[in-house]
Amino acid sequence: MRISELAERCGVPLPTVKYYLREGLLMPGVATSVTSATYDDRHVRRLGLVRALAAQGLPLEKIKTVVDLVDNPRDDLFVELGHAIAALPPYVEDSAGPDYPRARRLLERLGQIYDPRFAAVAQLEHALTALEAAGLRMDDRRIDAYGRHVRAIAEVDLELLPTHSREATVEAAVLGTALYEPVLTAMRRLAHQHLAARVFGSGES
Repeated sequence: MRISELAERCGVPLPTVKYYLREGLLMPGVATSVTSATYDDRHVRRLGLVRALAAQGLPLEKIKTVVDLVDNPRDDLFVELGHAIAALPPYVEDSAGPDYPRARRLLERLGQIYDPRFAAVAQLEHALTALEAAGLRMDDRRIDAYGRHVRAIAEVDLELLPTHSREATVEAAVLGTALYEPVLTAMRRLAHQHLAARVFGSGES
């Protein structure tokens, strides 16, 4: 398809598609002449990835990081996925040094890997610190309950990851993290509402 057809199919303004091409967020098409090229389903998927990440508020440099990891794998898939997830928010300043004691305790209680190089460890430490600052804490009952159910969700996520190509796996992992986490947050809040209505009454007169 021509670039105008690509833009129309994806619902993206043509100038935006050209901008993504210039910035390297969208791979070049197959040249058919000096001034034209053709595009295919890979470009459709890439535009979907870029638009989804942009809609989550990712800055351009972070989207470029994800795209580069998809297009130019450098490490094994486990490490690659870690790098891709690190490009997603929340962004936490690494001010805790080489160790994250709150995150370490929580993960050790759950019997999970503690690797301070993984971005989510710093994110967890930051979240736990914020809880403490508000006078709250993650007691063992909550840690165990959260850990049990979150691990079950993670097992489903990994089971459903496409594995036919590294590109597809990284894309799905990044999009899944960026787009499913808001769904989880909303579902948790709605579960609170449902249970609170039973306990406290629905508030309807």
